[in-house]
Amino acid sequence: MQIRTKYEKKLQGIDIKLTQMCIHVESAMEKCVKLLAEKDFNIAIEVEKERRLNLVPEIRKEKKRVSKLGRKTEQACMKLLVMEQPVAGDFRKISAIMKIIADLERIGEQVWDITKLVHQADQIYIIHELDNVSKMAVAAMQMVENCVQACTGNDLELARSLGTIDDKVDALFKIIKSDIVALIKKDSNYAEHAIMLMMITKYLERVGDHAENIGEWVEYAITGTHPKRMASKTE
Repeated sequence: MQIRTKYEKKLQGIDIKLTQMCIHVESAMEKCVKLLAEKDFNIAIEVEKERRLNLVPEIRKEKKRVSKLGRKTEQACMKLLVMEQPVAGDFRKISAIMKIIADLERIGEQVWDITKLVHQADQIYIIHELDNVSKMAVAAMQMVENCVQACTGNDLELARSLGTIDDKVDALFKIIKSDIVALIKKDSNYAEHAIMLMMITKYLERVGDHAENIGEWVEYAITGTHPKRMASKTE
């Protein structure tokens, strides 16, 4: 009984670390959305710029916390797999968590990549297509929120809903690509910033992809079946 209690405490410790990781990923994404929000013309330009710049170090801190927690959680998982040799459901859960860790870390990295690009290209806010970028960022944020809730709450329905929102993110990405091409044709002076904008939206698309991956691994942890692997078997 005592051995089982120690084992369960180790599992609980992994869950706690994963939850903390989720919290920091969500926080980084929230700040990133604020960074990408439409310019508030009711605020003086310098005040607006300072407000945005203040978000940059905060996002960097969150990204570092995610990376650090990712390493610790992965080490705890590996130690449990080697030392305790869990079976059946527990083995499946730990295997899924290790995949989720990788996707959470990638979201953190891509949020930081977006932050650096926005920081480098302050004039990006003069491009009117930013409205669609803001919508895409909000949709990606919803995916991060949902995958975090699905992960921490073992919510199968929420995990399965992520594909629908990802379709919305992908649709917005296609619209923005067309808008950017049209903008460059209209005025080549926008080319440099338009390319940066394209990179930002590509990172947002990847955030959505990783959030959807997390939902699929949550489904696997709960049901023992990975949706994409099942789909490939039936084709």
